[in-house]
Order: sequence, then structure tokens, then C-alpha cells
Amino acid sequence: MRAVHFGAGNIGRGFIGLLLSRSGYTICFVDVNDKVVSLLRQRGSYTVSLATESHESVEVNGVSAINGNEVAQVIQQIASADLITTAVGVNLLGSIADVIARGIEHRIKNSLSGPLQVIACENAIHASSLLKKQVYERLSREACSKADEAVFFTNTAVDRIVPIQSHDDPLEVTVEPFYEWLIDRRGMPPGAAQIQGAGYVDQLESYIERKLFTVNTGHCCAAYLGYLNGYATIHETMADPAISIQVRQVLEETGSLLVKKHGLNLQEHTQYIQKIMSRFRNAYLSDGVVRVGRSPIRKLSPNDRLVRPALQAFQLGIEPYHLSRVIATALLFDYSSDEEAVQIQAKIKAVGIHQAAAHFTGIPIGHPVHDLIIHHYETLTQPI
Repeated sequence: MRAVHFGAGNIGRGFIGLLLSRSGYTICFVDVNDKVVSLLRQRGSYTVSLATESHESVEVNGVSAINGNEVAQVIQQIASADLITTAVGVNLLGSIADVIARGIEHRIKNSLSGPLQVIACENAIHASSLLKKQVYERLSREACSKADEAVFFTNTAVDRIVPIQSHDDPLEVTVEPFYEWLIDRRGMPPGAAQIQGAGYVDQLESYIERKLFTVNTGHCCAAYLGYLNGYATIHETMADPAISIQVRQVLEETGSLLVKKHGLNLQEHTQYIQKIMSRFRNAYLSDGVVRVGRSPIRKLSPNDRLVRPALQAFQLGIEPYHLSRVIATALLFDYSSDEEAVQIQAKIKAVGIHQAAAHFTGIPIGHPVHDLIIHHYETLTQPI
């Protein structure tokens, strides 16, 4: 079985590539990082190690790589692939949609047999559906019709923490022991092989929101609170009892939303929260608060991990008091090396916090959740 994976970064190698290799796929990575592509071509393998005391490792073999700018070669790889996966960041899906569309056209034009499955492994709800929309915008009507019969865009939820790496070997990647890869069974091609280590479900949305509103929400909550309090890493932040309590309060708030919206079992979800909190405390990850908190404009957007659960909670009669505090701390993330953080601080200086908060979150001035955000922002910025 042949897989083409877009994005040879830490998630691509340390999570998706590892599981695909275990499942018997030969993997062709597509990336624009010349150094990584060159090394993968030379070696045909790389090492994945676990963030544990014993630091056990595994070798991933049978891989190749192509520079994303070598479009003709990428198209040829797509033409013969059984599976396409991505880990490029949801904002970059549009940049790879064109070459995927051209690869699909090549398959259709040359009557290449066999279904093609496409799985966008991004931190977003229905990322594969988003990618499908972007790909179909680049196909003719006839090609879209034929693609409907042979190309299957399968939604998924992925979860594995991969910290900043510091290895002598540029290809080695350290990952946490825990992972979860859930795939919507309804979007699979008939008779498609299952990926070893992945789970298959019929109703994916509850799992996506459970992960997004617990792992991603909690992670950036720890990051912004840690940054505000002068900590360098997530596990140092979580060792502060006062911050750990605040993170727990946020996850209990999103938990109330998930239980009410999706009918999750409260006891099971409470255990899930405990598991996530323990993952954040893993000292072997040494994950920096500025890495986890990076790109705050994206994290503050209406459909992401902070504003989306806050508004959904409000709509269901749950006051998002603690979520609003996290949103306020995100607006206080003034890390000068982060372009989005700089933009936020400039906007606040130019128009004031009320308009800036409305601009970045999409929550209008006068909305009760906007009022909560401003309350927390002003409390956090008051002189001690």
C-alpha cells in the first residue's frame, strides 16, 4: 500500500508516518524543507522516541520524500497512491489543494483503478471536508463527478503532543506516549484497509469537539497562564497549584458543554480530563509556553478552541466564566517574536481592548461573553 503524506514535520513523522508505517504503507513525504527532504531521501528512515524516563525509540523505515515544489513528481506519486494524509496546519490546506486536484485529474484522465482515500490530520473540525471543498474548486464539473465515485475525503480527529525538538539528528522526533487517531468510518472507501492503532467511529463530531475543547483548549490555557506568570514550559506551569486549578476549571466548563451537547458520560469524561491534565504535567515533554501559545489570532478565531466552546456554552445556558478568562489571557500574550501576538497588541493600543476583543473573537461589544472577557482583562491588568 502506498501513502503520500503532506508535511514532514514532527507530527507528520512522529505520529502519522509512524502509524502508517506500522500498518504496512510505504510513505512518500511531501515538504518544502530542503534539509528534511534531502535527509529522508538519503536515509529512507528516521527515529521516533518517546518522552518517557526510558526514552525508548523505534525506527520508521521504507520512506521517501519529494520537495513540494517538484509538482510533476508529486502528481505522479498521487496518481499511484492508495492514501493521502496531511499534517500541514489547517491554514495551509489551500496551498496543497491545487497539486492534489491535479493528481486526481491525472488519475481520472489515465483511468487509474482503485479508490483514493484522503485524510486531513489537522487540529480542526471536519478538516478533510474543508480540503475536499478546496480541491473541488480546482476541478472541472466532470472531474468532480468522477472524483465522487473514486476519491473519499475522510474526516478524522488526531491527538498527540509533540514538543519543540532538540536532537543532533534533524530527523529524530520525540513524542508523548499517548496518542489518539479516530477516523469516521462512514467516509472510508469500501474495503479499505484499516490503519493499525487508529480507531473507527460512526459519529465523529463529539470526539473532535471532546479533543478540541479539552486537549487544545486546556493546552493553550496552560500556555497563556504560564506566560503571564513567567513560566517557560507547560509542565512547570502545571506544577503551580493555582494555575492547575484554573486549567481544571476551564476543562470542567467545557466538559459541562460536551456532556450537555453530546450526551457524554460525565464520569467517563471526568476521567478523560484527569488523563489530559496528567499529560500536561509530563516533565519529559518540556514543551514551551510560547510554542503552545503561538498564533493567538488563529486560536482566538470564532471557530477555534476558545471562542467556539465559550459561545456554545453560553447558548446552552452555561456561563463561560473561566473560558472568558483564558480568552483574556490570550489577548495579553505579548510575545514579541510572534507576529500574531504583535498584531493583537498593536490593535489594542490603536482602538482599545473593547474593539480589539470584538475584532479578534467575533463576539460583538455588548454581548455577555464579551463583557466577561473585558472583566477578566481589566482584572488581570490592574496594578497589584
